[in-house]
Amino acid sequence: MLYLAIDQHRKQLTVNLRDDSGEILVRRQVSTRWDRVREFFAWLQKESEGQGGFVTIVEICGFNQWLLEMLDEYGCRETVLIQPTERSRQKTDHRDANELGELLWVNRHRLLGGQKPQGIRRILPPTSEDAENRQVTELRRRLGAQQTKTVNKIRHILRKHNLEQECPTKGIDTKASKKWLAEMALPTIDRLEMDQLLDQWRLWEAQLEEVRVTIEARQKEHVTAGLVATMPGAGAYTSLALASRIGPIDRFPTPGSLANYWGLTPGCRNSGETDRMGSITKRGSAMARFLLGQMVLHALRKDVYMKNWYKKIKKRRGSKVARVAVMRRLTTILWHMLKHNQPYVCGGPPEVKRVQSLYQQSP
Repeated sequence: MLYLAIDQHRKQLTVNLRDDSGEILVRRQVSTRWDRVREFFAWLQKESEGQGGFVTIVEICGFNQWLLEMLDEYGCRETVLIQPTERSRQKTDHRDANELGELLWVNRHRLLGGQKPQGIRRILPPTSEDAENRQVTELRRRLGAQQTKTVNKIRHILRKHNLEQECPTKGIDTKASKKWLAEMALPTIDRLEMDQLLDQWRLWEAQLEEVRVTIEARQKEHVTAGLVATMPGAGAYTSLALASRIGPIDRFPTPGSLANYWGLTPGCRNSGETDRMGSITKRGSAMARFLLGQMVLHALRKDVYMKNWYKKIKKRRGSKVARVAVMRRLTTILWHMLKHNQPYVCGGPPEVKRVQSLYQQSP
């Protein structure tokens, strides 16, 4: 078996190839031009035929897709996709590739035996459907952020001339207020900027509507997203975004595994006499944490049991810690929902047990 480590960049791949004994066979850079990279993988496929194939390790980044597809095309036995570690103070591409190769070689028996590797935060590549769902929900988030920036710039022009209180409606996101913005008298440059901002606003609204229709259609076809949508505050966008970032629930053995995957578990510093818990790690999906934070407000309004539990923590630790605790509990509830294929139930454990008994009694 051959063990290939790749440090991927835009223009080149830094590769580190080892054999079963850990001896480095190849240590070089390969251009990402199609002819060069295909030439290298064709050579690797031929070299590994008599040795049982090859296994690859690569760090996740925003442009892994073409490389992962090419590895499958050239017969890679298994691809290990991992989360990047903290940046070293002595960082080079060759050192990064060498460290990846060492990790892969040390864990070779566990990986080939289907066991969890040690010292590696492994990432499961999403299915093509989940990858598209992640992309469209990220597009929705990005368009919403752009729209917010545009609206804030419009507000800045109004406040610059102390005109915000003259708006005909309470907010500026109405037909009457937009007509007022288009017709109001402003200095030449401010009028020019206002017209361009209004054009941008209309563009963001049209694109958001197009994305919304796509998300709703895809959410209806996604079984897991339909179950997530039963949670308070989880609409089509939120449920599809969370479901596509979970994947198969069986890969999380406990509720804490999912919370840790999304970076909602506290960090710690335990060494000698030091035993200190820190803030949450924030190592997982930032979008998942953001959406869970938005769902907290809806959960506290609709679920009295959750609200009472939140108040106890808020009194003891403060509102910020209490909100993060609710996010963690929502993640735990979400794990049980997907594990047992049951919708969200307000009212806490007593109500959940009652609903479960009704499920069991039904034919």
